[in-house]
Amino acid sequence: MVGAACAYFAARAGLSVTVVDRGPVAGGTTGAGEGNLLVSDKEPGPELELALLSTELWRELADMLPPGIEYEPKGGLVVASGEAGLRVLRDFAAGQEKAGVRAEEVPAERLEDLEPHLAPGLAGGFHYPQDAQVMPALAAAHLLRAAGDRVCLRLGEEVIGLLTTADGAVRGVRTAAGEMHAGHVVNAAGAWGGEFARLAGVELPVLPRRGFVLVTEPLPRVVRHKVYAADYVADVASDSAALGTSAVVEGTAAGPVLIGASRERVGFDRTLSTEVLRRLAVQATALFPFLAGVRAIRTYAGFRPYLPDHLPAIGPDPRVPGLLHACGHEGAGVGLAPATGLLIARSLGGGELPLDIGAFSPVRFAADG
Repeated sequence: MVGAACAYFAARAGLSVTVVDRGPVAGGTTGAGEGNLLVSDKEPGPELELALLSTELWRELADMLPPGIEYEPKGGLVVASGEAGLRVLRDFAAGQEKAGVRAEEVPAERLEDLEPHLAPGLAGGFHYPQDAQVMPALAAAHLLRAAGDRVCLRLGEEVIGLLTTADGAVRGVRTAAGEMHAGHVVNAAGAWGGEFARLAGVELPVLPRRGFVLVTEPLPRVVRHKVYAADYVADVASDSAALGTSAVVEGTAAGPVLIGASRERVGFDRTLSTEVLRRLAVQATALFPFLAGVRAIRTYAGFRPYLPDHLPAIGPDPRVPGLLHACGHEGAGVGLAPATGLLIARSLGGGELPLDIGAFSPVRFAADG
């Protein structure tokens, strides 16, 4: 998704772009995502600024792309089981509102107005009307198509090396099929962004953070928003490599309910974990008891591209002239893709940047960075 957004905005700026991918469109993390476009889980700071810009851009893209991307500005609902959790949510929302987020406190007696099937006894929550969702694989595909003839797709080709000039500047890439020459190369390799950076001789500590999603049988629209428990925000910000799960439940336009979310750093191990699925099911049914009688028809895993400070790497890499990075968005890549693509396109073309990208510097992890 991030690569598609970079290609789209670069093409719109008048550049010619070749997208190289060792698999199909959305064959990696994007195809395993839920398509969340969130501001609700982000504290004030650079990532929230990126998310708010992307929120505006996603609205524009939704008007331009086919309805098949399933863009839904349905809003999010964060709930607390007790008063202590509600106070934490209240403080968190107060900080977000100062940064431009709309957050509306929902008392316990009004939760059923937003979600009639929620479990009784919750202390309350916050409604975030700016949260939305897309079908990520279709959104990426349609974004690439909308870029037009300026974008050439080279699918099923893996980049195995970078071409450089005598002074070390990038001049293209090498695949098994041959060489491709270009004045700039953008690393939008997601969870494999660290491996790609090493091809250029630089370190970018991107690590895969595995997550599972449970998918139910198709249902009538019984879950209206993206609904999650208060501890989800803490799990997103956690640095732990150990397994963490927190209930996230949302309906889709196609009918199935998606249930997440889990996080653990186990490399690129795709082994099915029944313990993770058990935890997800227990936590989801605690939020929505009716799910106990619903069949889960499949599950899938994906790898979030994790960086130690939970911020993506966006922009030129001064260590290798001509190399730019657009990776490390962890679980927010689909949501943050439009703003990332716009920033990359402006960086390539010398245009004015809509926000400061200093916090996203690719060299911030280097000893001398």
